[in-house]
Amino acid sequence: MKNRTLTYIDLFAGAGGLSEGFFRQGFSPIAHVEMDSNACKTLQTRTAYHYLKRTGIIDKYVEYLNGFLSRNSLYELLPPELHQSVLNFEISKDNINDIFSKIDRLMFLNDSQKVNIIIGGPPCQAYSFVGRSKIGKNVLKDKRNYLFKLYGKFLERYNPDIFVFENVPGLYTAGKGKYYRGLKYYFKNLGYILEDKILNSSDFGVLQERKRVILIGWKKTLIFSYPNFNSNKSPYTVNDLFFDLPKLKAGECIPVQPLISDRNVDCLKDIKIYSDLNILTGHIARTHNNNDLQIYKMAIDKWNNGRERLKYCDLPEELKTHGNQKSFNDRFKVVNGDGYSHTVVAHIAKDGHYYIHPDINQFRSISVREAARIQSFPDDYYFESSRSSAFQQIGNAVPPLMAEKIAQNIMEKFYER
Repeated sequence: MKNRTLTYIDLFAGAGGLSEGFFRQGFSPIAHVEMDSNACKTLQTRTAYHYLKRTGIIDKYVEYLNGFLSRNSLYELLPPELHQSVLNFEISKDNINDIFSKIDRLMFLNDSQKVNIIIGGPPCQAYSFVGRSKIGKNVLKDKRNYLFKLYGKFLERYNPDIFVFENVPGLYTAGKGKYYRGLKYYFKNLGYILEDKILNSSDFGVLQERKRVILIGWKKTLIFSYPNFNSNKSPYTVNDLFFDLPKLKAGECIPVQPLISDRNVDCLKDIKIYSDLNILTGHIARTHNNNDLQIYKMAIDKWNNGRERLKYCDLPEELKTHGNQKSFNDRFKVVNGDGYSHTVVAHIAKDGHYYIHPDINQFRSISVREAARIQSFPDDYYFESSRSSAFQQIGNAVPPLMAEKIAQNIMEKFYER
């Protein structure tokens, strides 16, 4: 790892997937700003993990996972600049000056004179196709459409050399392109050269088809260019990813236990999921009713034996729960065990039908840990709070493996400069 000299602020940080990638490549976090309190706890716990690992007392983290150390006791092990680095704030006009004050204080504690990079992506619901359909006619009034302007306030305040802005491809078409055009115009007026592309996480070694807009801006005075990301698809499959996990039935839960089964170490190391802590957390499956379980078996059988998706209209009448034969035809979707998963999104917190486990002997939706692995979160990454919250945090995140390779390319260009 390179010397930790380049600093960053993580906005709309979520559970820290984007930040994890930049940390791995030697960037030093000053602050993470996130409005969800559960995600903030996850960020704080991950901060503790990195600090305890670096200082040689990782056994305290293991004690915490096993319930022998309280969360407060874990956080008290951190120095002030780390303990205070996670800011539980909504980024808004009302809060922004308070956030600035706290970040300024953190820069003082870190003895940092400069923020080199700002990363993050505002909530994407107002830009995504599904989100726009749910918001309906009020989409034009949704304040999330204009969060990029608050993002820009941080650029004005801290004047970073580079920023990375992540969002869904729907950013291009939302408001007939009005928001995207306004965003680029606004950032250019702040003194940045911009370039953006739609990148797929599967080209970064993640076992998931997940397309995202990655917009990178750099100061006009900086010699820089958009990195050339070569495709690096993994030879492994979701079945390889799940191979060593204990089998679960719907409603079963393994919150914490040692990983004692045979492990596909090559796969786990290649995707950077492997942890020498050898501990499994969050292997928790949601409960399903008998009606859903019968449907899941049908869906798994149809997918595994013919690569066909089960349509709602094809269900036996006794398994149908409503008369709408069109809107919910793609409601049940099996994760592709023999290839890459489809996109994991935050809706998994509310409905497991779209993420059915490919093993017909388990016939359930995927667990929290399985979703985390699909997103390339390492096994030592602990998601705080409830099962639903953990699913939401995972679904909203940037895959750490993808983030790391973006960070690596940016770091290399910094050193070339």
